[in-house]
Amino acid sequence: MNRRARRYLVGVAIVFGALVTLSLLSGNAVGFYTDWLWFTSLGQLGTLKTRLLARIALWLVGALVATAVLAVSWFLLPRRLLGRFQLNIRGKGQAHITVGLRWVTIILSILGALVALTLASAAGGEWNTVLRFIHQKPFGLSDPIFGFDAGFYVFTLPFYRFLTTWVTSLIMVTLIGNAIVYVLAGRVREAEAIGHLSVLAALFLVGKAFGYQIQRWALLGSPTGVVHGAGYTDVHAQMPLLALLTAVVVLGALLLLVNIFIRRWTLLLYVGIAWVALSLLGQIYPAAVQRFTVEPNELALERPYIEHSIRFTRYAYGLDEIQESDFPVTGELTSGDLLENEQTMDNVRLWDWKPLQSTYEQIQEIRSYYTFSDVDIDRYSLDDRVVQVNLAVRELDIEQMREDARTWINEHLIYTHGYGLCLSPVGAVTQEGLPQLLVRNIPPESAHPRLEISRPEIYFGEKTTNYVIVDTTEDEFDFPSGDENVYSRYEGTGGVQIGSLLRRVAFALRFNSSPILLSNAIGADSRILFYRSLADRVEKLAPMLWYDADPYPVIADGRIVWLYDAYTWSDRFPYSRQNRGLNYIRNSVKVAVDAYSGETTFYVVDPQDPLIQTYQSIFPNLFTPLEEMAPTLRQHWRYPEQLFRIQADLFAAYHMQDPRVFYNQEDLWQTPMEIRESDQTEMSPYYVTIRLPAPGATDAQREDQVEFILIRPYVPAGKQNMIAWLYADSDGPDYGQMGVYKFSKDALVYGPMQIESRIEQDPAISQQLTLWNQRGSSVNRGNLIVIPIDGSLLYIEPLYLQAEVSRLPELKRVFVVHQNKVAMSETLADGLAQVLGEEPVAEPPEAAPESGLELLEPLPTGIAELALAAQAHYDAAQQCLEIGDWTCYGAELEALAQALRALVDATAE
Repeated sequence: MNRRARRYLVGVAIVFGALVTLSLLSGNAVGFYTDWLWFTSLGQLGTLKTRLLARIALWLVGALVATAVLAVSWFLLPRRLLGRFQLNIRGKGQAHITVGLRWVTIILSILGALVALTLASAAGGEWNTVLRFIHQKPFGLSDPIFGFDAGFYVFTLPFYRFLTTWVTSLIMVTLIGNAIVYVLAGRVREAEAIGHLSVLAALFLVGKAFGYQIQRWALLGSPTGVVHGAGYTDVHAQMPLLALLTAVVVLGALLLLVNIFIRRWTLLLYVGIAWVALSLLGQIYPAAVQRFTVEPNELALERPYIEHSIRFTRYAYGLDEIQESDFPVTGELTSGDLLENEQTMDNVRLWDWKPLQSTYEQIQEIRSYYTFSDVDIDRYSLDDRVVQVNLAVRELDIEQMREDARTWINEHLIYTHGYGLCLSPVGAVTQEGLPQLLVRNIPPESAHPRLEISRPEIYFGEKTTNYVIVDTTEDEFDFPSGDENVYSRYEGTGGVQIGSLLRRVAFALRFNSSPILLSNAIGADSRILFYRSLADRVEKLAPMLWYDADPYPVIADGRIVWLYDAYTWSDRFPYSRQNRGLNYIRNSVKVAVDAYSGETTFYVVDPQDPLIQTYQSIFPNLFTPLEEMAPTLRQHWRYPEQLFRIQADLFAAYHMQDPRVFYNQEDLWQTPMEIRESDQTEMSPYYVTIRLPAPGATDAQREDQVEFILIRPYVPAGKQNMIAWLYADSDGPDYGQMGVYKFSKDALVYGPMQIESRIEQDPAISQQLTLWNQRGSSVNRGNLIVIPIDGSLLYIEPLYLQAEVSRLPELKRVFVVHQNKVAMSETLADGLAQVLGEEPVAEPPEAAPESGLELLEPLPTGIAELALAAQAHYDAAQQCLEIGDWTCYGAELEALAQALRALVDATAE
């Protein structure tokens, strides 16, 4: 190839590379510019600037340090020490290539630039590590080995590890580059070159020594051994070896510096042999100590380290705050007990989220382009009564629109939002086996003023992912009304103004959508809404937090607001056992996202957490004090199920605080199994509304006050009887309080699978289930709920029936189990009456609610009149049952019994 052709190819390559680079840079610039506008629209530009400036500053420092070190070591020192030189690269045979100083400079400059850019990018990517190190707050808990605060392992050690790795990498690249240059120049034996390489090698060894110290400190997070953290072998074998390796490496660094002036290669050889020997010993000696010293006396030697692991794990997951109480099983329930716990029984959850979602979809989606992405659970105070409810937001799903209707204008200008939600009590069932809706239809129809929704539009949600443009010349589709549609205009303040040409070009490039630039529908006041998915939105604002998988909607002051639990976390906490990739977690933040405006607020709910204190110091404008949260939102806090699952899994072992018991796993608990739908699966935690039994209840939990709590039972490992139940409170000043109630080990308390077996073994129930499954329908069993009431346990499980040709599950039966009695009935009230074996206790006549009948009035004497009276009382009782009024139901059953006894007496005469 001639010189002209080579130049042509080089020119083409340069132009192509420039175009690719320009394309990449323009794409990044567009993304950065539009994100800048988005952060500005939310009032969080300071948050973006903090992250951006930290990244830029670290990138610049990394680039400047790397460039300076390489420039001095690769260019300045070799010239000063060796003068002018050239490289001789030998090929096959006697052929060789001579590279002059000019080309050496060019080659090293290119390599140096690549190295500097790589190291600068690595430094910029550690902005969070560096900021956390600078702004760190102490935990106030010292480790038992080195005496460092736990914050040293969470904040400082990751920074030391990054810095050591970065500096060592730079020195190693520098050393390798200089060694190659000196070898190829044939000057490696000269004193100047030896001195230069010795200094670099010494610095490398100093970095290696510091790396050994980091390994030594990091042993407190070691996952090997009996416990998570440093055990006997780590403390008495690994740590001494790492200390010796540190000393040997530092000695080697000193000898390298001395060797510049006094050539004693023998000493360096000895140090190298010692280094290799200790490294090999590090593979053998700890294993020998573990095998021959620890294993024969493991409990005695590991006991203090087991204590450390128990104490630090309990602290890291908040298990040390769990209150432990006994739950004595005192006897049978009576109808009087149920009447005293009326709110608990009214709020027994009979609807599981999965069948309820299918039911909502069939009766409340209204149009095919609406969807319910999830069904959540919450509670509302209605007429001074706590009502536990299920609710689901009706979001717009563009993917379900007809293909011919999915034009750009429809997807981004007209069909912009979902509409409203549906809400039903967890235990209310119609005669058709469907949920009793308190909020339904479009526009929303609410059965109670507290549930009125004045702003039902859903512009931000769980499945709302596409961008939309509002305030255009096109009216937005609001909701369907019969054969016509109702249209509206967006009245909120969310979104980024897109009226200028520059912004339209930027967003057209970002979303690869030319209509954004060309459409005449977009005007000066138009705004674009993006990052509309809740997960995308919060993670973009605060990527350092870990977010719960289940945000839930709240009706607050006529608006729909999403509440999103966020966690601070670490995987570096000393002596704490890892679970799901972390070993420290706190629910320190609750995020509120307005479904209409997109306003996103991060409320700090655990200001004592050192991690959130650190993040508040870094991002002062991102987080909002709890005191500024509206009371209507505060009333709807839920203890997050995801955090509760993690804590419950760990507490199954870490309730054992005695090292001997823990080591032998003598009292290990596990999560029970249950039958869900038709499969055996792990029992899920569930929310209930109950009065906590003394002594677990606090002063704030008065006897007459019910609490919205999250529960999970435990069974002993390898067994099925229930041993305890764990709870977490979601209400009032007791929010976050956790407790465990333990059953006596001398008493048999049925566990969930034992109850499931008893249900299946009942001949009448088994026969009925078989019959239903053979008639073109499927039987799905819901979540088994264990309810503790006044020293007794009540087990309740719903059963759903769904035809094979239908997606509409109906609640057809309820299983109720108490002690040795099992009932399957059409309603919960009937099931309770069957297992209690007695008529419900009625209120005194003067306290009975108005039912249209005076229970103390003289009964008629005629047979026909008595039969009519009995029929009237029965009908009235059924009406009370439908509305869940237990007092009324009991009174009517008592009246029915009186009428029937009088009828028997009359016929006997």
